[in-house]
Amino acid sequence: MSQECAREIELLVKASWRLVVVESFEEDRAIRAVQAAASVSNREVKTWSLSSGLDGAGQGEGGLDAGLRAMAETETPTLFIVLDAHRVLSEPAAVRRLRDFLPTLAKRRQAVMLFGPIVDVPLELERETARVHLPLPNARDLMPLFRKVGEQRKVAVEDESLWEAAVRAALGLTAGEAVRVFNMACLQTKALNEEAIRLIAREKGQALRRTPALSFHEPDGGLDDVGGLGELKHWLRERRRAFNQEARDFGLPTPRGLLLLGVQGCGKSLAAKAVAREWRFPLLRLDLAAAFGDPSRSPEVIVRTATEVAERLAPVVLWIDEIEKGFAASGKDTASSRVFGSFLTWLSEKQSPVFVAATANDVVHLPPELLRRGRFDDLFFVDLPNDIERLEIFAIHLRKAGRDPNHYMIDELAAASERLSGAEIEQVVAAALYTAFSEDRDLTDADLVNAITETVPLYETFEERIKELRDWARHRARSATLDPKMMDLFQTT
Repeated sequence: MSQECAREIELLVKASWRLVVVESFEEDRAIRAVQAAASVSNREVKTWSLSSGLDGAGQGEGGLDAGLRAMAETETPTLFIVLDAHRVLSEPAAVRRLRDFLPTLAKRRQAVMLFGPIVDVPLELERETARVHLPLPNARDLMPLFRKVGEQRKVAVEDESLWEAAVRAALGLTAGEAVRVFNMACLQTKALNEEAIRLIAREKGQALRRTPALSFHEPDGGLDDVGGLGELKHWLRERRRAFNQEARDFGLPTPRGLLLLGVQGCGKSLAAKAVAREWRFPLLRLDLAAAFGDPSRSPEVIVRTATEVAERLAPVVLWIDEIEKGFAASGKDTASSRVFGSFLTWLSEKQSPVFVAATANDVVHLPPELLRRGRFDDLFFVDLPNDIERLEIFAIHLRKAGRDPNHYMIDELAAASERLSGAEIEQVVAAALYTAFSEDRDLTDADLVNAITETVPLYETFEERIKELRDWARHRARSATLDPKMMDLFQTT
């Protein structure tokens, strides 16, 4: 990817772009890309920073305006790298000087490269600026770095195939992070072996916790641990093999993702997580509300970094819970609208096998642009469980508690728990177990019936909202259940 970035910079410079934004957290890799482009196009490279001036000599330090005056003294073809450009482009005098400098840059075959994680160019310079984004390193980028570390440390390699396994385990990290993680694993195991691969994967999980709003999750159950939702399960199982080359040769498009809309506590998040377990994919969770809720960080950087990490880990399931809360402010301010727009573009245009499993509870705050075909493969509505689904849910939670469902009257329990959600049924079983444990005896049907009686369903509190949700979904979403009774519900008013 560094070579591709260098080639893109080279073409922009040859095409006479005088301002180029290079966005990346990896300053060293970005500098190397500019140096490679400069070498091919017969130009020098000079780096300016706020603290040390031009090429570290102190000339032009202290501000971008002073830095530009120092750059103006160089007449040979040169690419000037401005480090931390996002911090210095707020100087009005510097912006004016940079605009005045543009004709001179063109005449001298020079260009200014503006570096930063994300760079908002002043309005006056937007039409004069090209943008390049340096993506996270891929396997081809990391392999020589790992082999170099292995040679330097004289790491014993148990099997040559472990080099590829180590690289795959580190994908999603910056080059610097990947090398440090690889170093750490080799120091602990004294060799490149299976234990080292596990350590790399574990350390990567620790490193990615520094990425705001993004986290690794270990799926705690597959689709068999989700009660009901037969239509959704069938849809997912049909696509289990759709990510391999055989599917591509057959002409199948790579599944993009699905949006699960429905009543709280009815298994949307559980189903989204179960997909990763069923398909044996890594599971990443993107918390959009947290991305927009941190005033100290740019949500644009957070969301873009998260999608980059997902693409490097692909095939992967990217789980976005309550997506409507993350984009609730998208129509209220420019920054949120820009992030929302770029995220929608990524959803529509992504080529990597990142399966986005998004959930939503509130259709009122769901941006209509999100529902357009092409963002997701399908939209499913998850309603309160019906009789058969409640029976399945009781059986699942009784088995998890170490009880045989056949020893309980789960048909009667399912009938008595009408209007309870799956999460509420789980709490019924837990409450009944607490009662039995406190009385030093085993769980009985009476304990479960009493727990049902004492539970106030969410439906009682939000009946109108749930009816509105059903009405909206009747002609806009597929039912997640196969039961004909639920299909009749969609046809009633």
